[in-house]
Amino acid sequence: MNRTDWPDFSKNELIPTIAQDAETGDVLMMAWMNEEALRETLATGRVVYFSRSRQKLWRKGEESGNVQELKGLYFDCDADTLLARVNQVGGAACHTGYRSCFFRRIDVDSGTVVVEGERVFDPEQVYGQK
Repeated sequence: MNRTDWPDFSKNELIPTIAQDAETGDVLMMAWMNEEALRETLATGRVVYFSRSRQKLWRKGEESGNVQELKGLYFDCDADTLLARVNQVGGAACHTGYRSCFFRRIDVDSGTVVVEGERVFDPEQVYGQK
């Protein structure tokens, strides 16, 4: 039985989660949540994701300080995608230092890539060299 009153983790332990600026509507990033991340997000009011590369919970901003304060949480009609409306503290959601992870646009006429926006922070200063 598929519950319609809660996101469906029965088919996939991880579901895509879009972070959107609650004020501007800008899409900031996409990451993954498991049910534990969702429950902690709701309990704390700060967005928590699941890092596939580290295989553990990722409390957004734990290294950079650029946390996401939860303002609203929605799920789609299939209950398999989340939309987190957030207040992005620190001005940057992207680990590369940009406000949004979607800072590269493909020009539809030429096919060239255009970088939009300025870096909010230098990732080497925040995370060190990796």
